[in-house]
Amino acid sequence: MQPAVIVGALGYFVDIYDLTLFMTVREKSLAGLGLHHLISGAPWYQDLLSWQMAGMLLGGIFFGILGDRMGRLTTLFGSILLYSIANIANGMVDTFEAYAAWRFIAGIGLAGELGGCIALVSETLSKERRGYGTTLVATVGVFGAVVAGYMADHVDAIGAVFGTEGWRMSYFIGGGLGLALLLLRVGVHESGMFQHAKESAAEGSIARGNFFALFTSRERFARYARCVLIGLPTWFMIGILVQRAATVFAPAAGIQGEKVQTNWAVAAFYLGLTFGDLASGIASQLLKSRKKVVAAFLGFSLLCVSVFLYGADGWTTTGYYRLIFLMGFGMGYWALFVTIAAEQFGTNLRATVATTVPNFARGSLVLLTFCFTMLIGTKEAPNYAPSTAGLILGVVCFGAAFLALWKMEETYGKDLDYQEQK
Repeated sequence: MQPAVIVGALGYFVDIYDLTLFMTVREKSLAGLGLHHLISGAPWYQDLLSWQMAGMLLGGIFFGILGDRMGRLTTLFGSILLYSIANIANGMVDTFEAYAAWRFIAGIGLAGELGGCIALVSETLSKERRGYGTTLVATVGVFGAVVAGYMADHVDAIGAVFGTEGWRMSYFIGGGLGLALLLLRVGVHESGMFQHAKESAAEGSIARGNFFALFTSRERFARYARCVLIGLPTWFMIGILVQRAATVFAPAAGIQGEKVQTNWAVAAFYLGLTFGDLASGIASQLLKSRKKVVAAFLGFSLLCVSVFLYGADGWTTTGYYRLIFLMGFGMGYWALFVTIAAEQFGTNLRATVATTVPNFARGSLVLLTFCFTMLIGTKEAPNYAPSTAGLILGVVCFGAAFLALWKMEETYGKDLDYQEQK
């Protein structure tokens, strides 16, 4: 197996562990800092996950350009180092302002891992095998969220040994894993396609990493926008529905039994995503189609979201977790989503696209959070019920995704050794 695939899978594992870490320790960390009033709900500007996602928007652009200009490996090294340092610093914060600042910086660093890795693996493996490579990276990677959810319930004992709170220890572990991962990058080589493109730029081709070139051509921008739009439902599900399952949606649905825990909801979702990524990747290889598989997973996700919003009243906690697991399985087209983005563009813009597209999809959570809080209103002046607010956002996100997929080019088996022209 290619070292790029192995190291990429482990790197994405740590990336996802750190990406979802705040969601799993959110309530404990806010309580530990005396910010109890933010646990049940916060204004959009005090939503720490939104600060992290805003950082990912900025980091996606920065590391995407860096990946096309300096190389895929430079992106991976830089992103891991930055988010590892930021997570260690997160374990030392004492104020909301410091917490938000370091989540923002962590978001910048977390933005570079997946896109750089997918670009590297796509260009290293043959066109017949690259789907399996990106599937393995995503399947191993998303399991990091399951580990993060598990650790949130068991890290208190470890923290006690070192005389610190469990949620702080979770951040120290995440940062330490990232720094340890840097040692594994030594044996990984740069993409041959990138080296060829760097040494012999085609006449009339766009400069490597020219982010603004994505907007200078109507056809190129349409390709780019479609890539972003098919990913909108992913962070609508995890960032709006699952993150608020314990505090908003489960109480509204009258879930019976033990209280739904955020860390276990996140873990259940990403466990489903692990199996979904594996299933979608294999299915796309067998069917020789990316679009058909993404369409099927979008349809399944839509069904699960409908049940989550309007069909789970009075369910048991166990049944609710199972539903969240199925929602995660439906989001299992995430690996294909990023692979499709990498396959849509030439070598001189591939890392820029593969890095910015998933981070724009993640960053959409900032706008989605703002819209959701506006739709539900406040306790003093409520507007819509949470399920109605979720329905409105779901219609927008899934509608945009299906429309974008309908117009998208099929990229299975496409030769990637070319450059975008002016």
